Amino acid sequence: MPTHRLGIIMHGVTGRMGMNQHLIRSILAIRAQGGVALSNGDRVMPDPILIGRNAEKMEALARAHKIERWGTDLDRALANDEDTVFFDAGTTQMRPQLLAKAIRAGKHVYCEKPIATNLNEAVEIARLAQEASETRGIKHGAVQDKLFLPGLRKLDMLRRAGFFGRMLSLRLEFGYWVFEGDLQPIQRPSWNYRSEDGGGMILDMMCHWRYVLDNLFGEVKSISCLGTTHIPERWDEAGRPYKATADDAAYAMAELVGHQGEPVIAQLNMSWATRVRRDDLVTFHVDGTHGSAVAGLTDCRAQSRVTTPRPVWNPDVRQTMNFYEQWQEVPDTQFYDNGFKIQWEHFIRHVVEDAPYKWTLPEGAKGVQLVEAALQSWQERRWIDVPPLSV
Repeated sequence: MPTHRLGIIMHGVTGRMGMNQHLIRSILAIRAQGGVALSNGDRVMPDPILIGRNAEKMEALARAHKIERWGTDLDRALANDEDTVFFDAGTTQMRPQLLAKAIRAGKHVYCEKPIATNLNEAVEIARLAQEASETRGIKHGAVQDKLFLPGLRKLDMLRRAGFFGRMLSLRLEFGYWVFEGDLQPIQRPSWNYRSEDGGGMILDMMCHWRYVLDNLFGEVKSISCLGTTHIPERWDEAGRPYKATADDAAYAMAELVGHQGEPVIAQLNMSWATRVRRDDLVTFHVDGTHGSAVAGLTDCRAQSRVTTPRPVWNPDVRQTMNFYEQWQEVPDTQFYDNGFKIQWEHFIRHVVEDAPYKWTLPEGAKGVQLVEAALQSWQERRWIDVPPLSV
């Protein structure tokens, strides 16, 4: 079967996420496996060109991974008709303008989240992409990687099988201790803790939680959120102290409408100032009338109605039950590939053979909508409704 070339302009892939997840574990992994298989048996081989502002970094990255094409001139790259896809993993502040430029140049666009720092810009770029799709066949997508995590795929299988019965609630716990930088080296970029540079827990993670909630548990109808900056001073990559101006933790509740119309209550705790004592860096605990489940990044454990134990409350006696042992592990029944790679393969098929694809820029705009609702709730100290988003 023939193999077709697909030229991809990759912008902003010198950062941790862009380099590791999108370049190395997605595009290069796809090339190593012989491309993406199409429905007719043909294959598509991505041919990336790396674009960024720092020539030295671009050349070093390209050489390290045996990539022939790299450059610093984005306009020139966009003018090349042989490269038809533009991908952005750069700064959120620049993203709407870069996507708009690429769309106007006739490129299909795919990007990291958030797709913008505010809802007006998110809706504007989503509408531009929709219009280009309708008039010129431009394809567009936003990264929604957590839907492809093994743990959440197992959780979704339980949901689709009716395991939970009527879903009641979700408790999401996310986070870990990010070193301040004075005693131990930081493990996250310093810009994450400066609001002027696009940092902040709510902006970063609410975009993720929106698509996870909508797709797996229920449509978000309203939210109440409290953000905070627990660690007011941090040290940057050069060891210099700076004031943390962005929120490093948020605590929220959301009202959802479940897939069968049932009300679902979601508690969302997220913090870069917490020490982990749970199964994983993020856990999703779902309770339903017929069963409960707890999923992490890769594993999922369930407890059905008929296997639910009978604990007895007695504060005068040491607890004898080991509650962790009372759950059954949902087994691996298939190979779980890298989530970013899976979505890249979906998008490539969407571009080349118009395969169905629902993770579009309007879906990315919904994430920014929840960000703004959460920030408004924090500022005004009240519940905020989240109406259907018109794009």
